[in-house]
Amino acid sequence: MRVLVLGAGVIGATTACLLARDGHAVTVVDRQPGPGLETSFANGGQIAASHAEPWASPHVLPQLVRWLGRDDAPLQFRWLRLDPALWGWGARFLLNCRSSAHARNMERAVRLALYSRDRLRSLRSDLGLRYDARTDGILHVYRNPHSLRPAGAAAEIMTAAGLERHHISIDEAVDREPALADAAPSLAGAFFSPGDESGDALRFTELMAEDAARHGARMLYGTGVRRLLRSAVNRHRLTGVMTDTGPIEADAVVLALGSFSRPLARTVGLRLPIYPAKGYSITLDVREGDRAPQVSLTDDEHRMVFSRLGDRLRCAGTAALEGWNTALNPARVALTLRTAQALFPRGGNYDDPNSWCGLRPSTPDSVPILGLAPRFENLWLNTGHGTMGWAMAAGSAQVTADLIAGRAPGIEVSDLGAGRFLGA
Repeated sequence: MRVLVLGAGVIGATTACLLARDGHAVTVVDRQPGPGLETSFANGGQIAASHAEPWASPHVLPQLVRWLGRDDAPLQFRWLRLDPALWGWGARFLLNCRSSAHARNMERAVRLALYSRDRLRSLRSDLGLRYDARTDGILHVYRNPHSLRPAGAAAEIMTAAGLERHHISIDEAVDREPALADAAPSLAGAFFSPGDESGDALRFTELMAEDAARHGARMLYGTGVRRLLRSAVNRHRLTGVMTDTGPIEADAVVLALGSFSRPLARTVGLRLPIYPAKGYSITLDVREGDRAPQVSLTDDEHRMVFSRLGDRLRCAGTAALEGWNTALNPARVALTLRTAQALFPRGGNYDDPNSWCGLRPSTPDSVPILGLAPRFENLWLNTGHGTMGWAMAAGSAQVTADLIAGRAPGIEVSDLGAGRFLGA
């Protein structure tokens, strides 16, 4: 089958790799000159099922009120923007803040994240992949004691879904990660997820693209996609896409363009509730004598994560809902720097950080959209992963490859499709 994969980020590249290994004639299209050069480029590095708690939750509502108008807010909403896409997304977000919706969405996200973590381990073993992987688990630290109760409630739901996550003392956290010693007096509690991992998403994406090419995939970099092409005979079927250089025909199309999936889907009348959440990262060089962490960590209250990637420390997080704007905001860079330095004052060379921002494709329920697009016979969706793209890439790719091949996926996926938003 001729399969067209739109997007060469961690989601698209991994999907292309598995489809090519299945024997399909795969073509990958991406506007960048190589794989992984947008949202996958400098993300937080975590493969964390324990990070699958949805943003929409009952306890986030009072926080949103406190954060309104603050430039240093971990989650920044620009509600006063004339942006109907944000208003519509925000209305759905608020509906998902109910306790019942929060628990349901967390179970769905954890289900996919755990499956993806297992699939990633298989890929790493089978293909001998090296991407600065660390398998020491992930620590979640909290500075506010009032945050521990909702964290414990989330841990119970995750544990029921099959994730091992348990409460530990500050002393135990420092024993697991001595670099926390400087910040220990300011910490209120911690949780540990021993099965979670971290690694360089960009390097992994490059390896997936290389493997796809070795198995015959055609990689069309530097090529923008203008619109999806609908069959004139069968309106429920696509014939391919129109690119900057002309049309490309295909038997099946996989939409894996992250935040840009939404505007492309609109070219055939498909409305996907995906909105970009701009996240920031700084990458520090770690020198001899620095106290950079070895274990990957999450500072939940500040929406920040920290991952050791060889001789680098990646500090990433925060979110700004301000449209498809990819410009660096110096104030958000400074916030990321301050938060990192407060937790790890000797973590690396803060005088010369590499700053970056990327658009994370977020859904109102923090669960990605997988499966066949409503009202279409050959448009497959693999998008909307938010902050969990690296954590869910291998599982989402396997689900997509299985569905295209007519195989039953390894997990239940009927509730992960776009129909939950579109009433289809």
